[in-house]
Amino acid sequence: MFNWILKTIVGSKNQRELRRIQPLIEQVNETEQRLSELSDDDLRGKTAAWKEELSAITDSKALEARLQEILPEAFAVVKQGARRLSDRKHTFTVCDQPTTWEMVHFDVQLIGGVVLHRGRIAEMATGEGKTLVATAPVYLNALSGRGVHVVTVNDYLARRDAEWMGQLYAFLGLTIGIIQHDQPPDLRRAQYQCDITYGTNSEFGFDYLRDNGMATSRDQQVQRSHFYAIVDEVDSILIDEARTPLIISGP
Repeated sequence: MFNWILKTIVGSKNQRELRRIQPLIEQVNETEQRLSELSDDDLRGKTAAWKEELSAITDSKALEARLQEILPEAFAVVKQGARRLSDRKHTFTVCDQPTTWEMVHFDVQLIGGVVLHRGRIAEMATGEGKTLVATAPVYLNALSGRGVHVVTVNDYLARRDAEWMGQLYAFLGLTIGIIQHDQPPDLRRAQYQCDITYGTNSEFGFDYLRDNGMATSRDQQVQRSHFYAIVDEVDSILIDEARTPLIISGP
């Protein structure tokens, strides 16, 4: 009875967490309005300036702290970029199908982005646009220059999301790679060198096993160091798919 009364007064743990994040979201939205005065080149210039600054930070704790400092403005840059693509009815091709950009981040998507940046699980309801949720934390962490992995459940979704969300990343000055089945090592290596790399859990996993179990020199490895990743359908990949071990063998 006491716990029920306490929860009614102060809210559940989830509700309290959302209230703590809300001032950050208000800051993002206020900053995004000011960014509307910038030209496209000036908006992209923020990406270049942050990448230069963050690439020089070698201490992981200092980098983490700096990313947290610029989070409101970085999220605002992503939202402003999405707004410009939407206002201009930007058209492009996704999996050989013509598409028009019609998305701008809502508060619930920005909240989900904050949660993901902090290394937690964000559960989104159907229709809340989870594909767009990842763009803000992916952009923020890609500014480090250390590479970001976006893990999906199959090759089609990896290609779709890379070609779709990649419109926003490219507009802001970042590079996008896609890992697909049967890609040769040289092409895979090039995809991993991009700021953001999309792929499946099995492809990422097998590349890791090849790099650390079968490659005899650094030149034969395709991945670089691991910094930050977002896992789509995390319950499926880390629970259901985890029942099937990745096994690789060779001479």
